[in-house]
Amino acid sequence: MAQTIERVSPVPYYEQLFEILRDRIAQGDIAEEERLPSELELCREFGLSRATVRQTLTKLENEGYAHRIPRRGVFASIPGQTAGWTVQEGFLESQLRHGRTGISTVVVDTGYRRPAPHVAEALQVGPEEEVFALERVRSLDGVAAMLSTNWFPREVARTIEREPGVLDGTASLNSHLRAAGFVISGAQRIIHALPAPAEVAAHLNVAVDRPVLRVRSLSWAADGTRFDYYETWVLTDVIPLEVSVAAS
Repeated sequence: MAQTIERVSPVPYYEQLFEILRDRIAQGDIAEEERLPSELELCREFGLSRATVRQTLTKLENEGYAHRIPRRGVFASIPGQTAGWTVQEGFLESQLRHGRTGISTVVVDTGYRRPAPHVAEALQVGPEEEVFALERVRSLDGVAAMLSTNWFPREVARTIEREPGVLDGTASLNSHLRAAGFVISGAQRIIHALPAPAEVAAHLNVAVDRPVLRVRSLSWAADGTRFDYYETWVLTDVIPLEVSVAAS
């Protein structure tokens, strides 16, 4: 378990500190309802700015690992068990964080494709420029929950093509992207309730035109590079969506 900040890692400092503190709480090194070190103490221990530490503490609160008591400080919490998918993070990471183990992935299709207009527009590529597609069905306890297709520009696809765990569904796509240097600086998620198209209905084992939530998401790096665009069709009776809200 990492206990120091890796200065050369592509993972932002606040995320590294979040993982350290989250693991300390999960392992019991910081007990539930125990006060976390102050912002100043964390700055000194890890050599980080106060703004970075505050960003970490906010993320801990958002994820349910901490809560703030005015004029007293920030205290450790244990997240409640839930089957939901927090749309701010990847599905697999969200489920593992909540202790879910009955997760399975079937890769339906991979390869280079000419992009549909909405894909080309999102990734800012030409209509004739092929992008790499990764299509997967995710299930919980044997029940189909979502059909997802990710599209990547060629420079990102080159790293994915060398990662067999991502291609066969056994490894986390988001973890691979971070390790390859594609770290999310911002994202846009658009959610619509729509009748299930025939192909989607077939993969999810539901009737055609059954209401399904469609999530389209575009992620970009700090320099503005658009490196991941996906479309996910979600059965919310199997996987409810979670939205975390924090006061500022």
